[in-house]
Amino acid sequence: MSELAQAMILTDRAAAKVRKLREGEANPELKLRVYITGGGCSGFSYGFTFDEVANETDTIFTNDDVTMVVDSLSFQYLVGSEVDYVESLQGSQFLIKNPNATTTCGCGSSFSV
Repeated sequence: MSELAQAMILTDRAAAKVRKLREGEANPELKLRVYITGGGCSGFSYGFTFDEVANETDTIFTNDDVTMVVDSLSFQYLVGSEVDYVESLQGSQFLIKNPNATTTCGCGSSFSV
């Protein structure tokens, strides 16, 4: 596992939401896993899930007591990104501000490089 403090940012709002969801699951060991998959209207889609384990090849980021993990394949597309949590008229969601994305879809859940 490697840790690169400046390579990705988990905002305070996102960390607060992860804490709240973690409390709802009654499992303080849960980590936010951020990943990308092929598909979506722009080529790649962002994904979020909880995981209890960080794999050896994952990159780890922290915001206080909250841990975010990113697999090595996804990390190459997410370097420099910020993971935030927003509530708007369109709903509540984790949102990635990705400086590597050349185009994104209207909802912000898919991108291309």
